[in-house]
Amino acid sequence: MITIVCPACKEECEHQVLREAAELVVQCSECGRVHRVPKPPEPRILTVKAIVSRETESEVCSVEMLEDEVVTLGDHIVAECGDEAIGVEVTGIEAGEKRVRRAEAAEVTTLWTRGIEQVVVRASVHSGRTTIPLYQTAEGEDEFVVGETYTFGGRRIRISHIKLRDGPVIRKEGWKTVARRIKRIYGYLEGRPRRW
Repeated sequence: MITIVCPACKEECEHQVLREAAELVVQCSECGRVHRVPKPPEPRILTVKAIVSRETESEVCSVEMLEDEVVTLGDHIVAECGDEAIGVEVTGIEAGEKRVRRAEAAEVTTLWTRGIEQVVVRASVHSGRTTIPLYQTAEGEDEFVVGETYTFGGRRIRISHIKLRDGPVIRKEGWKTVARRIKRIYGYLEGRPRRW
């Protein structure tokens, strides 16, 4: 379906595309008239510069987008880094000299992103008076559940709450989120507390 002006109705209305060739053969959904219209031009594909951060390293990559496609902060897209295609989350959008929350691809000069396929999940584990920082690599879509036990840095910990990157702290037992959304996990050692 496309929306164009019907020569019989003299108004803009939906038309069904019956045949595509050099021109489109369309039928008006209001009056039923069949007529030809020029084929609309295909939108151009743009290659947009993307800075991809993966924990401690960043690299210049690119993202292919249709010129009229809109990108928004928080969108999940695919970046091409050499021969590698990786899933990323948009964390910043530069349009000329300005940082914006959303823009059409044609306006974007640079996308700032972070890799979300593999992320490092940070945990703070309380053991008596000591807090131990632990780190674990996880796939971006791996789930972590409040109240469940996981192995971090060779130690078994039970999650007490999770601080999200883009939201609140989740504390309710059974609530879960994926690794790419986690800012920090808080928990305690499973079993008897050990001396450090």
